[in-house]
Amino acid sequence: MAEGEHDPFQGQGEEDEEDYELAGPMVVAKLEEYGISKQDCEKLAKEGLHTIEAVAFTPKKMLATIKGISEAKADKILAEATEIHSRRSELVHITTGSVGLDTILGGGIETGSITELFGKSQICHTLAVTCQLPVHLGGGEGKCLFIDTEGTFRPVRMLAVAERYGLNGEEVLDNIAYARAYNADHQMQLLVQASAMMAESSGRGELAARQMHLAKFLRTLMRLADEVVAQVDGGQFAVADAKKPIGGNIIPNGIGDPEEMKE
Repeated sequence: MAEGEHDPFQGQGEEDEEDYELAGPMVVAKLEEYGISKQDCEKLAKEGLHTIEAVAFTPKKMLATIKGISEAKADKILAEATEIHSRRSELVHITTGSVGLDTILGGGIETGSITELFGKSQICHTLAVTCQLPVHLGGGEGKCLFIDTEGTFRPVRMLAVAERYGLNGEEVLDNIAYARAYNADHQMQLLVQASAMMAESSGRGELAARQMHLAKFLRTLMRLADEVVAQVDGGQFAVADAKKPIGGNIIPNGIGDPEEMKE
């Protein structure tokens, strides 16, 4: 974390409008990803239902009065909008410690999804602490599982971040479960042990063995994120070229928000 960086809780009022645009209600076109046709989404927008939240709170009878929307379609639209809105309401955003980066990410690291960070490991040390903050301060009131593939884990960095946020350093470290992964198989084993109740996921048959390991690891992380609403993050993968993360094509396919970190 750069020296002299502004406190992440200062200046929030000046960026409220921009944050709302990035992390606020979802546009109704998002329903296209859940099987609702583009034409039906346009019909909803034409009737003033521009967000999924607006659709979710609209009575089915009213939706069925829209020209071209049958009762069957209204049922499906309402079910999908309600489900998306329900999931969205359970998500929280974990602050990265930087107001600028939080704004770019739409409020911080979003739980329930995978965010890839490559280039700097300090952000992972910061997130290991900020995920423990109260929700109203940009945290998740949770604990951290830190799977280290490079041997870069440094408790002293966590203590510095904890001091910055006025947290008890010893309690912060107690809330961080650390494991060193030495290869892809070990990495997968650690994750399965950590999520003992979670079902295993398999990779795609046409991928090379290493890519299959990555695919399986990402799928299991995604399942874990969905089921326990915990944030997983790929920032500890080693990178030879700072401009490109390792892992081949399977990493972008499994990651929702790739971000490159630089000094």
